[in-house]
Amino acid sequence: MGAVGRADATLRRIFDVVVALAGIVCFLPILIPVVLAIRLDSPGPILYAQNRLGQHGRIFRLYKFRKFHDGATGKAVTVKNDRRMTRVGRFLERTKIDEVPQLWNVLKGEMSVIGPRPETLDFADGFDGVYRGVLDHRPGIFGPNQVYFRNEGALFPENVDPHVFYRAVLFPAKARIDLDYFPRRNLPHDVVWLVRGVFAVFGIGLPSEETLRRFRNLENRAVLPD
Repeated sequence: MGAVGRADATLRRIFDVVVALAGIVCFLPILIPVVLAIRLDSPGPILYAQNRLGQHGRIFRLYKFRKFHDGATGKAVTVKNDRRMTRVGRFLERTKIDEVPQLWNVLKGEMSVIGPRPETLDFADGFDGVYRGVLDHRPGIFGPNQVYFRNEGALFPENVDPHVFYRAVLFPAKARIDLDYFPRRNLPHDVVWLVRGVFAVFGIGLPSEETLRRFRNLENRAVLPD
């Protein structure tokens, strides 16, 4: 890594730490109500931890507020009206508050504020060929895919296995988007995606309904969001 690359990495790390600390401060007032709601709604731990693929394929523990019933099993993807989800979990999913604990992953250096979404180990074999380039980048909380696929659960057709649909359609679409953005990223554009990601939480700036409908077609493997 040259001097420019080291300077960029240092600046990006400072950006990550500052945003993560600011995020923690902003969310502090709601943390106790969220913890109490999870505890009162269903038995089980407050936090959910899962192994995910990090930069260069390194495995790390990703943290979320628990939104499923404790011990729930099933596919490695979350679909619309997922029966594993608790009542509070549905609220956490809709508002993306379940992702707040990942600010700790950012502070630990396992994730970045902006980066490709870290995949579960179920899809580790998908990072072959050109798609392996996605793993060159530290995974993130926000990014293009986190905006385009804000309502990912609504994309799964009812008559298709969600795991099959994700592997055949959504995974390659996400990988192509990541490979289009992250090799040429810069900090100002990352700031834009941070703002867009925050707006997306409130449903602002999301892809059109037509785009979402096109993703439901299993035969159309090349479509990308508008």
